[in-house]
Amino acid sequence: MRKRVAIVQSNYVPWKGYFDIINMVDEFILFDDMQYTRRDWRNRNKIKTPRGPIWITIPVDAKDKYLQTIRETKISDLQWGRKHWQTIIHHYSKAAHFKTYRDLFEELYLGYNEKYLSLINYRFISATCRLLSIDTTISWSMDYRLTEGKTEKLIGLCKQAGATEYLSGPRAKGYIDEAMFEQEAIALTWMDYSDYPEYPQLHPPSIITCLSSTSF
Repeated sequence: MRKRVAIVQSNYVPWKGYFDIINMVDEFILFDDMQYTRRDWRNRNKIKTPRGPIWITIPVDAKDKYLQTIRETKISDLQWGRKHWQTIIHHYSKAAHFKTYRDLFEELYLGYNEKYLSLINYRFISATCRLLSIDTTISWSMDYRLTEGKTEKLIGLCKQAGATEYLSGPRAKGYIDEAMFEQEAIALTWMDYSDYPEYPQLHPPSIITCLSSTSF
């Protein structure tokens, strides 16, 4: 049987392409054993306002913890959810479908006091998958054994998950050794983010996809 797997770090309210990858695979592995990176999409994102995009950031305890992993990263202010939700209400309450999804996202922001960044990201990712009727299995890299080496880690996870195909974001072309996948008889395919359409939004000009513009 064929099995397609993707392996990506968790992000805070990921963009459209992130969920497209989840929807295209049989198992999506959250690679939160990777090092937490500052000023990245792990704990922050952008929202649109009349004065332009602004950052909303989950505060984390990262001072002098340069080698901690994403899953080891703790929240430093448990009131972050209330602050983010108030900011979102202020700038998006007049959006066309805000009332339809308000209760769902209010619960995501206010009904939970998790201390770890990974679990917060997972909460938003899994809720959005349910909203989009995506039923892909979501697992964690910690569920598997990790090996050394960038490509070796990915291949090791794929083999343990029983993957016959690995779907990767295009940025990984800079470090993945394609020959190693070929040697292990695991097909390596690349996600294509081209031709994503714009859509009507508050606060022009329009932007492509959702809140963030990252690509992995």
